[in-house]
Amino acid sequence: MTKLTLGPIAYHWSAETRRDFYARIADEAPVDEVYLGEVICSKRAPFHEADLPATIERLQRAGKTVILSTLAEVMLKRERKATDDLVEMDGPEIEINNAAGLYARGKRSHRVGAFMNVYNEATIAWMAGQGATHVCLPSEMPAPAIAVAAQAARDLELGVEVQVFGRASLAVSARCYHARAHGRTKDNCQFVCENDADGMPLRTTDDRPILRVNGIQTQSESYVDLLPETARLVADGVTHLRLMPQAVDMVAVACAFRGALDETIALEEAEASLCELCGTTRFSNGFYHGQAGYRRIAMASQA
Repeated sequence: MTKLTLGPIAYHWSAETRRDFYARIADEAPVDEVYLGEVICSKRAPFHEADLPATIERLQRAGKTVILSTLAEVMLKRERKATDDLVEMDGPEIEINNAAGLYARGKRSHRVGAFMNVYNEATIAWMAGQGATHVCLPSEMPAPAIAVAAQAARDLELGVEVQVFGRASLAVSARCYHARAHGRTKDNCQFVCENDADGMPLRTTDDRPILRVNGIQTQSESYVDLLPETARLVADGVTHLRLMPQAVDMVAVACAFRGALDETIALEEAEASLCELCGTTRFSNGFYHGQAGYRRIAMASQA
């Protein structure tokens, strides 16, 4: 059975918002696995680290598998130490998003996150040799490359995951544009990113939405939506489908995907539900079809 997963929260949501969010996920969301941890900015971690044990316990009690994700960018000594401390834990599985985590983990078992840029079968084989048991492929990979990677992973008995909902991560930077846009520095950001629960909109000079900024991360303006493509993904050997948390009703999003996967909801009905949930936010699937990522190719998987 294909597993539905919930990726780590990318944004600077308050501790209270996170607690409420994961309580609903535990009690109501039909997801099999949940990724926890700060992946974007180490300065945010102290705001919610204290809640982590209780969150893990509640999710596990609800039957969810919990995986802890490391930072996507490790530059400072304290970030290296935080990564070292995380990968030394014996409890939940670890998802590594940076080479620092890979180095610290050694050849002990771990998952490899989308930030590690696993694009081909040779890289998958090397990662497996380093102890990887699972890989999440980058969101910009087209369908034929996903199929090849999935086959390589399955041949090595690795799980393989693809993001099917939420903003695509396009880049991470040493600088924080979110702070700079408000006339602040990265070290004195005053956590301005907490004002943008779904990322800060970035528009072109002719006032068209183009990207979202989330601290040091640049994201797509549109939500990736591969609901119409899930059948092909499963047929190609993808074992896990990832939903990225956005400022929408993620329980309802998970229900739409689970219903479509289990064929208890017609695909058209599930897609209409997603459109209603996400309001004016555009959907995209261009990367999957080998085109510009922002494009939306309607029901292309049915062609």
